[in-house]
Amino acid sequence: MKPLLKASHVVEMFGGLKAVSDFNVYLEQGELIGLIGPNGAGKTTAFNLFTGVYQPTSGEIEFDGQSIVGLAPYQITQRGIARTFQNIRLFSELSVLDNVKIAFHDHVKYGLLEAVLRVGRYTEEERQIERDSLELLKIFHLKDKAYETAKNLPYGAQRRLEIARALAAKPKLLLLDEPAAGMNPQETQELMEMIRWIRKEFNLTILLIEHDMSLVMGICERIYVLEYGHIIAHGTPEEIQNNPEVIRAYLGGAS
Repeated sequence: MKPLLKASHVVEMFGGLKAVSDFNVYLEQGELIGLIGPNGAGKTTAFNLFTGVYQPTSGEIEFDGQSIVGLAPYQITQRGIARTFQNIRLFSELSVLDNVKIAFHDHVKYGLLEAVLRVGRYTEEERQIERDSLELLKIFHLKDKAYETAKNLPYGAQRRLEIARALAAKPKLLLLDEPAAGMNPQETQELMEMIRWIRKEFNLTILLIEHDMSLVMGICERIYVLEYGHIIAHGTPEEIQNNPEVIRAYLGGAS
């Protein structure tokens, strides 16, 4: 069986700087994988490559058996990859409900004329999108906030809304960029349980970037470690915790 996502010998250059170099990762269907490393190691660059924000200077990226190099971000989203961001990127002036509804529109079947005239499939599809959006908000304990402006939500609720919006795109692969950033220990623990639950409930493969080692070691099955754009280690949480290169580069110990 082919991996769901596979990056092979990927290089990304910014001028003369190699942001990632000979980058190789794979994700099997259903896995929950971590990508860790010091600040500036290239983790978010990798996510930008997987989602079409950047195009690799060289190398190959395949998703579900097909190359996604050269595709625009919206095309990659339609293929089944969704993401959240290190810095929350909601439509802050829109309602909580509208933030989720927007993501569902990647999959509408009605045409432009039907939308303009509000005839044909438009009415029923829009009703279904609203029902599905409210159901997602209920799952994330946000249904009672559906008609509030997104920017007025507390920080933790905005994080949950961003994940709900990503799931509205109906992904096969969910990329989470520092989902626990800014959370207290109780919120982080709740987030861990939520990530486990959504993987099972939505039949997802998940790749996450995270600095909170308790979260990474607590839920990830395999972990990749980046340093200066290179993968320096790959293995189970136990293997990563005891890897001398990781201790030297990431955890601050002696090699």
